Amino acid sequence: MSVEISRRGLLVILSSPSGAGKSTMAKRLMAWDPTLRFSVSATTRPPRAGEVEGRDYFFRSPEEFRALVAAGQMLEHAEVFGNSYGSPRAPVEAAMAEGRDTLFDIDWQGGQQVRNSALGKDVVSIFILPPSMAELERRLRTRGQDSDEVIAGRMAKSEGEISHWAEYDYVLINDDADETEDWLRAILRAERMRRDRMPGLLEFVRGLNAEAEGKR
Repeated sequence: MSVEISRRGLLVILSSPSGAGKSTMAKRLMAWDPTLRFSVSATTRPPRAGEVEGRDYFFRSPEEFRALVAAGQMLEHAEVFGNSYGSPRAPVEAAMAEGRDTLFDIDWQGGQQVRNSALGKDVVSIFILPPSMAELERRLRTRGQDSDEVIAGRMAKSEGEISHWAEYDYVLINDDADETEDWLRAILRAERMRRDRMPGLLEFVRGLNAEAEGKR
């Protein structure tokens, strides 16, 4: 579309069992569209060497984190190994107002919370499935990052994660990474064009009507 019409930004959720490809697809989408904003999490975990505030995480004290949750300023949050993690609401709302989409690489539990939040009407949720459980295990082993014990744990957890596939707007089987990326692009293009997400469309149509009346 050559005519620029203002729209609200989307909250794009990618979820999958570990190894099915959500992080890879998130990176591909960010490379395809640099205007996409990746959701930076807040955490009570101390910064590690080389981590930068606002780029890797928003580092908050436990008291600050609890206050944000109590004020409704976390779209989703969870405790992992004694530390709290969550998605701050304010940066997402700022991006939405600018017509920029925010990409979330989160699990099904985080996805549920974001969908049930005050911004849920602008969520587009996508679940990525592996082509088979054997292929999922092969991918986990190919990464070479985890022990046999950790891989076994991830495989055991994947069944429960996959059971939530029906909660998502779209479900993609990631058999071929290039094809999966093409489908993700198509989904984003279509969702961005939804009439109810384009507040500038009403003003544009009014202009067309005024133009037509002026020629009568």
